[in-house]
Amino acid sequence: MFKNLPVFALIDCNSFYASCERVFRPDLARVPIVVLSNNDGCVIARSADAKPWIKMGEPYFQIKHKLRQRGIVPFSSNYALYGDMSERVMSVIESLVPAVEVYSIDEAFADLSGIGDLDSLGRQIRSQVLRCTGIPVGVGIAHTKTLAKLANHTAKRLQAQTGGVVNICDPHKRDWVLRNTDASEVWGVGRRMRSHLDSMGIKTAMDLAKTDAWTLRKNFSVVIEKTARELAGTPCLELDEPNQPKQEICCSRMFGQRLKDLAPIREAVATYVQRAAEKLRAQQSFCKKIRVSIRTGMFNPEEAKYSNGAVIDLPYPTDDVRLLTKAAVRALEHLFRTGFNYSKAEVLLMNLCQRGEYTDDLFAASQPSEATKVMAVLDQINQRWGQGTLRSASVPAHPSWAMRREMMSQSYTTRLDQLWKISCC
Repeated sequence: MFKNLPVFALIDCNSFYASCERVFRPDLARVPIVVLSNNDGCVIARSADAKPWIKMGEPYFQIKHKLRQRGIVPFSSNYALYGDMSERVMSVIESLVPAVEVYSIDEAFADLSGIGDLDSLGRQIRSQVLRCTGIPVGVGIAHTKTLAKLANHTAKRLQAQTGGVVNICDPHKRDWVLRNTDASEVWGVGRRMRSHLDSMGIKTAMDLAKTDAWTLRKNFSVVIEKTARELAGTPCLELDEPNQPKQEICCSRMFGQRLKDLAPIREAVATYVQRAAEKLRAQQSFCKKIRVSIRTGMFNPEEAKYSNGAVIDLPYPTDDVRLLTKAAVRALEHLFRTGFNYSKAEVLLMNLCQRGEYTDDLFAASQPSEATKVMAVLDQINQRWGQGTLRSASVPAHPSWAMRREMMSQSYTTRLDQLWKISCC
């Protein structure tokens, strides 16, 4: 009866940020690790051996003593390294399966329909990713995406017994997993709904799968209805189309310190425009509007508060970082007010369109071909020699306002001057 059902796999990296740090630091293989948010604020990732001692979201300044006491090593977030390692993991997965949906930076769904030995393929994916990237992954296989997510959760929860791969296409294995998983652990449910589900007598994933779907839709939402149907074995979710271009692109960062003057904020905005424009060109899009906003800190009662933003219409759809920077700086100068301590700026590229997919009147201006060629050369140089090798004059190489990342590891894979060095005896 299961012959014509689709088969999905969910491949999820184990403690991804912490695992990335360990790839180039084998001396930390058995050392607990935490990774911190922007400006070394709070914990956003933990290795498995750090989880019993440190909670997600704990402020770093409050747990410094605990980290030292437990021998836990903290790292500042190194997003360039994590992004590059993610691309490597996804490339390996794509080479082994017919179709892939990259769900997040550390997990991907794969379509395994029609493949014979699913367990062997799951083990092959796991070993190949580990061999090629050094990142350990868990693999969950099932007839629906929600069940594949649950199988993956079980694979990592019981890794010693499962070897990191769980296939619950068999109804008996599926039922065992459903009976032994709390309903709040199901993808799309979450802990906040636990009390509501408890009041209905729904405590396990099996209880949720057996609950009337229409009742769940009436009491909660269509999302929970689909979740219950998927747990019962009825596919409701398909693999998404790959590489859908974003409708908006945002670049936003907290400053490493409060800024009072316009000049450093202008540098920050120009830097954010450059990063956003790189993403814009990478997906072959043009931008019609740009929004710039700045704000002070919102939580210190002794600081004066100010927050404002402005939208600028561009003269034509463009991906030219020079034109985007000019518009953003003009907006910033309109927004800036003296007498405030600014903590954050944001650049948002809006009304995006694909090349050749927008219609203007006959006499409307369009991006000059020379600008397109300049941007192509800019991207080629930065791709070959590293991000920021060639940049706008308004973007500093070493900004004083940059985020505090005092414990950041090297960019082993994205900067030539920080490549991994191996000493020969």
